[in-house]
Amino acid sequence: MTKKQKKVRNRIFIVLCMFAVLMVLEKTGILSPLPWFLQLAIFLVPYIIIGYDVIRKAVINISHGQVFDENFLMMIATFGAFGIGEYSEALAVMLFYQVGELFQSVAVAKSRQSISDLMSIAPEYANLIAEDGSISEVDPEEVSVGDLLLIRAGEKIPVDGTVTEGESFVDTAALTGESVPRRVQKNDAVISGCVNGEGILKIRVDKAYEDSTVARILELVENASNKKSRMENFITRFARYYTPVVTIGAVLLAVLPPLFGQIPFSDSIRRACIFLIVSCPCALVISVPLGFFGGIGASSRKGVLVKGSNFLEAAALIDTVVFDKTGTITRGEFRVSEIIPASGSGISEKELLTMAAAGEAFSNHPIARSIIQCYTEKNAAAPDTAPIDNSRTREVPGKGLSTYYNGKELLLGNSRLIDVPASIGLIDESAGTVIYVSYDGTYMGAIVIADQIKTGVKEAIASLYAIGVKRAVMLTGDNEDIARHVADKVGINDVKAGLLPADKVSAVEKMLDRGDNGNRLAFVGDGINDAPVLMRADVGIAMGSLGSDAAIEAADIVIMDDDLNKISSVIKIARKTVRIVKENIVFALAVKLIILILGALGLTTMWLAVFGDVGVAVIAILNSMRALEDK
Repeated sequence: MTKKQKKVRNRIFIVLCMFAVLMVLEKTGILSPLPWFLQLAIFLVPYIIIGYDVIRKAVINISHGQVFDENFLMMIATFGAFGIGEYSEALAVMLFYQVGELFQSVAVAKSRQSISDLMSIAPEYANLIAEDGSISEVDPEEVSVGDLLLIRAGEKIPVDGTVTEGESFVDTAALTGESVPRRVQKNDAVISGCVNGEGILKIRVDKAYEDSTVARILELVENASNKKSRMENFITRFARYYTPVVTIGAVLLAVLPPLFGQIPFSDSIRRACIFLIVSCPCALVISVPLGFFGGIGASSRKGVLVKGSNFLEAAALIDTVVFDKTGTITRGEFRVSEIIPASGSGISEKELLTMAAAGEAFSNHPIARSIIQCYTEKNAAAPDTAPIDNSRTREVPGKGLSTYYNGKELLLGNSRLIDVPASIGLIDESAGTVIYVSYDGTYMGAIVIADQIKTGVKEAIASLYAIGVKRAVMLTGDNEDIARHVADKVGINDVKAGLLPADKVSAVEKMLDRGDNGNRLAFVGDGINDAPVLMRADVGIAMGSLGSDAAIEAADIVIMDDDLNKISSVIKIARKTVRIVKENIVFALAVKLIILILGALGLTTMWLAVFGDVGVAVIAILNSMRALEDK
């Protein structure tokens, strides 16, 4: 609890003890012989102790033209109860109202804590390395692009940069929700907000603090509460009209029946007070935003940044998820997936790779780099280029490469460069790019290079279907065969291939053109070249966004790592949050309506009215706090 909350708690405890004593005195008749003004004075002491701040707020708000709020309703209702001699009820209303307010305050603080934890990623200082090697602590905002920083073990990385010296494991849990540290070494990019786990790192600053990942995330978190859901906006508008209408109704209930001689004036005042107490909309005004805040907090603990409750509400209605392929389903890294020596050639996989790596050693083509990388990983050394006659090496545009290996011609390329024997046949290129190898006029085999599918993608797609998502679609600029091969491996049936970025927008717009059926379409992209589609979809979800400015700017929901399973997690959190909010709205309105009717008919007491306000609010808040759970 905060200092203010503890102060309110102590006041409640003191007044609760005084209230218990007064109730005993009242029920035993000890207070009955006292004149009414003395009884009033006795009850006013604990009333002022517990309710002075409510009265003060009501007076201040009235002076500012804000009349109809819960403070005004509590003040008028309790004053009315005092006016008709219901002293204990007046004290009870204010006491239990403050109990409810304290409970709300603690609940909101707990809900905010999960987002406050995210706010703690902000670095407090940066260790700037001067030209003479000296180190000084400076504010991260004072760091410039190109500066060198020292990151000691346990310190936060203050800005985005590149490691120039050292090796360590960095903790990205605050950003991604991933508990496993990530290994970084020289030339690796690191982002602000992560914690250096061990060793010492030197990094070169790539972005100023205001442009760094942590600054952008904090800005989005701070602004998230400004983007309200439809239900929050409804409750705000509802309370704006509901409270004045009920207040006017209470006045009419207090005045009209006595004028027509139906009931005594004291009885009509009592009914009006009950009407006012029950009418307080705090159960809705507090619990609805609290529910969405809890859902956003639960998402943040999983490493998912939801930019506002309106996007969380939309995520609950997702029935179609559209995926970009490269960088989202696949890694965007071409690697050797198969080495296929020709049968009868007498060459092994190792020999075929050695020959191909030597031939590609002088090329900068991505395919060449993939073959060289595979050789280096398998042999812990760069390929031997001594057998290659580099003076006779030439690129054949659109076909491949020609060189000489140990004095004999070596061809590396596609089927337009190399004649593959009919008895062997061409390899199915749906699995990736195929590099055929010919040596001294003889076909030696082939190497297949493919974009690697990310770990866990198949399980992630299956989890979407499991929670009721009806359709998963993959969009890609690759050819149909490769796209279909990837889609089949991950469990996606609907594929649209050969698309340019503009074509992707058109494809999504066609899927969006389905009438207002209440459902939503989400697009999942890597946030770099998919920004237009992310912005066009009902819900844009950015994947692999560590350090990606485009992802943070364009997407509605940012998943802070490459875990596609978090899409189903955030949809489940969103659905649970919306369900809880709807439960609170229906429950609060139903209970209040029943008690309002009973109160108007004189069939209820002020104690039940207290439950209709404070009790309903506490129950609704307890229900809202379930949104914090991310099980």
